[in-house]
Amino acid sequence: MSAPNAHSSAPVSEMPIVAPPPEAEQIAQLFDRLRRIDGVDMRQARVVRAPLRISPLGAHIDHQLGIVTGMTIDRAILLAFVPAADGRVRMESLNFAEPASFDLADIPPATKGDWANYVRGAALALQQRHALRQGLTGVVGGSMPIGGLSSSAAVTIAYLLALEAIHDLAVDAYENVELCRFSENRYVGLNNGILDQSVILHSAQQHLTRIDCRSVEVERVPVGLDADSLRRRFEILAVYSGVSQGLVGTDYNNRVAQCRSAAEQMLAQAGLPIPADPRLRHVPEEVHVAYGAQLDAPLQRRARHFFGEMGRVRAGLEAWQAGDLVRFGELVTASGESSIRWYESGSPQLITLYETLAQTPGVYGTRFSGAGFRGNCIALIDPAYRESIAAAVHAVYPKAHPQEAAAYSIHFCRPDGRAELIPATASAMPPR
Repeated sequence: MSAPNAHSSAPVSEMPIVAPPPEAEQIAQLFDRLRRIDGVDMRQARVVRAPLRISPLGAHIDHQLGIVTGMTIDRAILLAFVPAADGRVRMESLNFAEPASFDLADIPPATKGDWANYVRGAALALQQRHALRQGLTGVVGGSMPIGGLSSSAAVTIAYLLALEAIHDLAVDAYENVELCRFSENRYVGLNNGILDQSVILHSAQQHLTRIDCRSVEVERVPVGLDADSLRRRFEILAVYSGVSQGLVGTDYNNRVAQCRSAAEQMLAQAGLPIPADPRLRHVPEEVHVAYGAQLDAPLQRRARHFFGEMGRVRAGLEAWQAGDLVRFGELVTASGESSIRWYESGSPQLITLYETLAQTPGVYGTRFSGAGFRGNCIALIDPAYRESIAAAVHAVYPKAHPQEAAAYSIHFCRPDGRAELIPATASAMPPR
């Protein structure tokens, strides 16, 4: 654990700690909104639950075919839906004012900044492999601020599972990973890898999900602690920075392109074959050692982060299996430092959160969640230190970033399982 923080004396009562309403209440709210839409038969109403995710180790390397880790948290995107008799998709959101509507026979192109891109992209992706005969009417909502927790992947998965449910399609998790990636890469225009979708679709309680982004192999790695010990000693903190710009408008795609350039140049210098779409995973470690220093400075830094992060993932998996939360957390914090120094991601707001959490007692480890250009900073913590950790954030962050003081928030979460269609008994509708 880390050294004490000088700002840990702020009164806990001032802190914007957010506890979501119980999930049953959230579902009831979705059903109430769904019931008001014309032509809806509530007897056919169902719910998809797609949890958000964190990636403790494996930052910024999934798009380079690296090995990454993740786990879901007990905050989710919820989608209440019914089949539609015609071929139209009608979707409303609790978080956006304008509804979305389109015909499955004529899906329009993506519109920059439009929340409905994800439902259109999901429908288009599913149409590549399956005939969609009927439309969908639904209401979607969630209990966490977006940014860095893969809300875009979660909501896309929710739409896919709903469309598959009304068409009685048996689509496994691996195919849904591909469909989700098609939606985000080809339709929305985000050059991400398979980390987000794989974690959301494969996770299991008390396990860390290991994903080899080259072979697409997924392994659920158990923690070396019993369930009670893990519950008492381990919790996930997410601090929303108040910054929510979408990834397509950040340097995310530029960083991906730099990684690919670094891979291509090192392979060329070593006289090795260059794939049509070179990634850093194609570069042997000994080639990086021999030729990495010859890259231009920005490309050197990207490559250094990739190979360093691959080593941290290997060491982190060993620590997790041994139940060594302190060592695991140290590697997470080192990942965060590498993301700032070598990958050069991180807004000033997220860097402030990272630096504050890194020196706060009770924090095993911390790093940005997601690309690090907006959204959340996460920490793996000892629950016994909840209040003092939150106090440390509250004492530093609003003073350092007054423009975000009214928007940032603190969330304590637990590990969770995979996305799923909630059984009808669990999503029973409230009375009319």
